[in-house]
Amino acid sequence: MTKKSYPLSKVYGLLEPGPVVMVSTQGKTGPNIMTMSWHTMMEFEPPMIGCVISSQNYTFSILKATKECVINIPTVEIAKQVVGVGNSSGRDTNKFEAFALTPSKTKLVQAPLIEECYANLECKVVDTKLVSKYNFFILEVVKAWINSAMKAPRTIHHMGKGRFMVSGEEIKSLSKVK
Repeated sequence: MTKKSYPLSKVYGLLEPGPVVMVSTQGKTGPNIMTMSWHTMMEFEPPMIGCVISSQNYTFSILKATKECVINIPTVEIAKQVVGVGNSSGRDTNKFEAFALTPSKTKLVQAPLIEECYANLECKVVDTKLVSKYNFFILEVVKAWINSAMKAPRTIHHMGKGRFMVSGEEIKSLSKVK
């Protein structure tokens, strides 16, 4: 096997394990959505998610002020809307209207969930220590919703530079599960 040097600017495409998500927030001027792939699970019970949101993004100031959001997990069926949301700004676009997405009421946060998504996680910011230096928010999932009619959801995974892949075949673990 021959190895060759790989550009550091492309490393994130190798490591991005989780699905692309859509973060919805509720600001003073209304609801907003952004597309995000920079997130990671940090704890299981209670579920904690770490995510990076650039301070240049409209969502950053809303999340910093309200300290709550919904992490919406889309599937390939709405991939065009996911990309469209990611390529526009909430500063000048109502993304729910522009991309024909349906906001729905949540139970524990003010931000709406996106009805067309497979799963929705109501979140509250629980730690902001890394926000000013790294734009890294730590969220606790306080309520989770799932579309039980979707039996084999195919999530979207960002590989960088406009490239995506769809989750593939499910395999059973080769190790014993406790």
